[in-house]
Amino acid sequence: MAPKDTEACGRCSMTSVVDAATDEGSDRDPFGDARIEVPEDEMRRVAKPQILLGRAKRKIDELATRLTYGR
Repeated sequence: MAPKDTEACGRCSMTSVVDAATDEGSDRDPFGDARIEVPEDEMRRVAKPQILLGRAKRKIDELATRLTYGR
């Protein structure tokens, strides 16, 4: 069987997913390889538009509810 070329992140995988991604009897450690790391400041910078859009959506929903139900 050919070796699998799977991501070995391990941050968000569950045991069942890891078991399915690795061959039984394999010495490959899915948590031992290089991981995908995103610096916190970069994550915050990238998330800003989603946060702002979420807030805008909530305001629009509140306005629509007030207009629809007179609350």
